Amino acid sequence: MSYANLYSLVQWTDKPPTLSPQASSIIKLVVALTICFILYLQALSSKSSSSTNATTPRLRFHGRLPLTAIGIVLLVFWSWSFLRVPQNGGSVAHPIDPLLSAASAQHDIWLQQAATSNSVSEAVEEYKRRYKRNPPPGFDGWHRYAKERFSVVIDDFDNLMDDLQLFWAVKPSEIRRRTREALSDPWNEVAEIRIRSGKAEIGLDVKPTHRWMLDGVIAMMKNYIDKIPDMDLGFNINDEPRVAISYNDMQDLHADSAPSEPPKSNPSNETSKDRAAGWNISDPSSPEKLFIDYSFQPTFHSHGSISCHPSSFARRSHLWDTYPLCTDCFAPHSNGLLFSNWTLSASPCHQPDLAHLHGFYLSPAAFKPSKVLYPVFSQSKAAGYADIRYPSPWNYIDKAVYRPDNEHPDPPFAKKESTLFWRGATSEGLSRYGEWKGMARQRLVHLANNSTATFHILLPSFSHASPNVRYQPTYTIHEVPSSKLSNLGLNISSIALVNKIDRCWDDDCPTQLRELGVVGPSDFQSHWQYKYLVDLDGAGFSGRFIPFLQSRSLPFKVAGVFREWWDGR
Repeated sequence: MSYANLYSLVQWTDKPPTLSPQASSIIKLVVALTICFILYLQALSSKSSSSTNATTPRLRFHGRLPLTAIGIVLLVFWSWSFLRVPQNGGSVAHPIDPLLSAASAQHDIWLQQAATSNSVSEAVEEYKRRYKRNPPPGFDGWHRYAKERFSVVIDDFDNLMDDLQLFWAVKPSEIRRRTREALSDPWNEVAEIRIRSGKAEIGLDVKPTHRWMLDGVIAMMKNYIDKIPDMDLGFNINDEPRVAISYNDMQDLHADSAPSEPPKSNPSNETSKDRAAGWNISDPSSPEKLFIDYSFQPTFHSHGSISCHPSSFARRSHLWDTYPLCTDCFAPHSNGLLFSNWTLSASPCHQPDLAHLHGFYLSPAAFKPSKVLYPVFSQSKAAGYADIRYPSPWNYIDKAVYRPDNEHPDPPFAKKESTLFWRGATSEGLSRYGEWKGMARQRLVHLANNSTATFHILLPSFSHASPNVRYQPTYTIHEVPSSKLSNLGLNISSIALVNKIDRCWDDDCPTQLRELGVVGPSDFQSHWQYKYLVDLDGAGFSGRFIPFLQSRSLPFKVAGVFREWWDGR
């Protein structure tokens, strides 16, 4: 089917008063798929309930459908296309089914390779085989720590290795100097944690509003801090990533970082002596500014795509006209309306339209990047950035925690309200000249509350196909006005911005308020009463996804531009 057929299959008749046709069509297609999948789950659940007298079934997404499997069905605002369904007939297969099956198989394969060794000696050999290096000193202690906690990941360090790979091209003394250089000026907004003799302490000049982050890091390390050698670490206290390396520099670093010889057969298991002295750098300052302030301005072409090959779509194309839909931008990571490649969907290199579809690229509120490889630890990063990811303290302290109680219980899935729920702020970026119309959060709220929208939804119907077959579902496309979605058993009106419109200047503040509206705050624990929870990026990653996974609700992770430490699992 050609892309021209997209418009004959899915024809949007409404034109929102403020959003561009491109932004409106993108969100309509994605939300239509969201609704379609939710209704599909409800149909399966209902069928199961009618065929047994057992207790009310609960949809379980543990083990067989974890993060990577969920990632395949996660919806993206910039992956829009067509459903592979005949226009004048039905289909006996839902297009999500083969992706779910493939995701489950992919996860099983990943899980098997994540822990293949049975002893520390086998783990050492497996590490050397995979990464062509010896494991670091103290690896035996880490292995014991992981085994005692029944970790399912013993041998897979791919994410960590990817983040650290470039630093193998830099001398240790230069890494220490750059760390101290980044920490030397509070304006850089890189905060220090210093480890000496098995104890960690926070450096000076940390903003009080961000100290919780460093307190959380120290809390995470408390059970093994005595195993960490003396060092200084620099943590990004902003949401946005910080280290953007150009394509040519990255290629040089990759070439210089490759192992030059096989791992030694009997490496030392001790760290170097008197390490603290190596961190006592008297004058690490540089005559040039280390980090440049790019807040409140477009960043896609200046930083977001510079790691891409010069001939890539993003590097050779500037989409000055954002009116038409960029079908070539989503095709590489999509299979029709569903995207099929979670990793590739984050890459900016084939998606120049991302310059207009996320606040981080449109107008970030706090962005101080460097094009030099500084060792900066960040809670998440966009593709192409060289920050070192670490587990966010957000999920280790009481910022967003799964804690149902008598007032806010987490009932079985079938007993929850059939509602697609999201609450959030306009924190994605700053808007002054209408940039908010391209920001994912505002686009979602606009569509969910647009009473004139009409969705083309693939819906199942069950009929007796033959005496030997109980039910044979047939899927056909139906036109459903947004005002009639509740007739299908789904409420999408609980998607809203909270309290007030933030991060805006001039007329963009009242314009957003008139168009989008706001609601009052709600207790985070109230999420558990709803079946379907939406999770979106803001200025950085969202800290809500992990508690959402812990609940009995079904989270929909809108795959934005940021990736966390668990990406790839």
